[in-house]
Amino acid sequence: MEKILITTPIYYVNDKPHIGHAYTTLAADVLARFFRAQNKDVFFLTGTDEHGAKVAEVAEKLGKKPQQICDENSEIFKKVWTNLGIKYDYFIRTTEKRHEEAVKKFIEKLKDKKSIYEKEYQGLYCTACEKFLTEKDLIDGLCPDHKKKPESISEKNFFFKLTDFLGEIEKLIKKDKLKIEPERAKNEVLGLLKQGLEDFSISRQKERVKWGIDLPFDENQIVYVWVDALLNYYTGDGTDKFKEYWKNGRVIHLLAKDILKFHAIFWPAMLLAAEENLPDTEFIHGFFTINGQKMSKTLGNVIDPNNLVEKFGTDAARYILLSQFPLTQDGDVKEERFVEKYNSDLANGLGNLVARILTMSVKNGINEAKADKEIKEAIEKTKEEYGKNIEEFKFYEALEGIWKLIGFCDRYIEQNKPWELAKTDKKKLEQVLSNLLYALSEIANLIAPFLPETSEKIKEQIKGSLTSKTGKLDILFPRI
Repeated sequence: MEKILITTPIYYVNDKPHIGHAYTTLAADVLARFFRAQNKDVFFLTGTDEHGAKVAEVAEKLGKKPQQICDENSEIFKKVWTNLGIKYDYFIRTTEKRHEEAVKKFIEKLKDKKSIYEKEYQGLYCTACEKFLTEKDLIDGLCPDHKKKPESISEKNFFFKLTDFLGEIEKLIKKDKLKIEPERAKNEVLGLLKQGLEDFSISRQKERVKWGIDLPFDENQIVYVWVDALLNYYTGDGTDKFKEYWKNGRVIHLLAKDILKFHAIFWPAMLLAAEENLPDTEFIHGFFTINGQKMSKTLGNVIDPNNLVEKFGTDAARYILLSQFPLTQDGDVKEERFVEKYNSDLANGLGNLVARILTMSVKNGINEAKADKEIKEAIEKTKEEYGKNIEEFKFYEALEGIWKLIGFCDRYIEQNKPWELAKTDKKKLEQVLSNLLYALSEIANLIAPFLPETSEKIKEQIKGSLTSKTGKLDILFPRI
């Protein structure tokens, strides 16, 4: 049985979850559910990034201890994922003692391999994104992501010999041994490698950043938060079984483009230095903008996933987020479009089709879901494209294919007019409705990774209709 490890980035606990976090985590959940349905041995890892200056700053402002902030906000992330029906296998927190000890051990290994050295660092640091920056990274003297002026710092740190591994990483990416998708992201990474990168700091002075993992060979320093965070993929739940996914499985990282350099260059270099296996695929998705603007607390346009669940329900919230635009692209969303999408695709589309088919089947006593050639061919074509699309992270396109099949079924009903056949041709009526029940059961299977609750409801209602045990049919998606 093939082993597959699917990961999301771990999310900073200095703030609450928004739809950007939900987008990545839903994509991972869909992929995990799809592979589980194929009887793959899947491990889905997500969690929270709980160290660094930002967490300490937030705690100080709120008059709390950093660990308290971590405990409170990690629970908020867990609750949001539960509300969205996300079924992870392990939720890692980087303040777990087990993870902290594993990080120290890995850093010691890098030192033993002579991939770490000490030197004076002079340069720029953005606390908001916990990144060391160079002048060429800045736009008008500001951090490109946070529009803040970075701090000029001078301190003695330990550095990782990134430059020793850049050539090897370039070869691996060019040959797709380390597959960076989509092609645009791959080219961006190769461009960064071509420009040349410097060795990076793996530690911070404790007098500057107090909240973190102690550097094992210098009590005055802590591990740089990005090094600590990246190692979550390696430490996982700490079991021997988890280690097997790294050794003998397929490892897939899902992430947004703003953390591409860390994942596609720094992380593989650390693994090469430690003589560990590399991830197989890193898939980089686009950004949400809201009404043409980047999500920002200052602008007050951050969308809370809980609000979507409260308004539309779990499955509808999942669908609305994943069906906005292709995963590889940036896309702009407007909250009024969410209602339009819900009504057109779910209430009038899927929900209406389910109600029409099951109502007619129960009314006419149809007890078999069996398809003729025309229906089977349409379904098989959809399933083939669907599987290929999900394997290639084309979730938007996979959903489009399902909704085309829903449209096909609607047209099939209009062409065959079962309400007239009920008066004129009972045999043909049975075949038409049997075809539609078969198609509906296949649609239920196809939507399962995306709309798991709805999939189960449809299957139960079909089962009830075939055994004549269906009571009043539930409306899956009442219009808003």
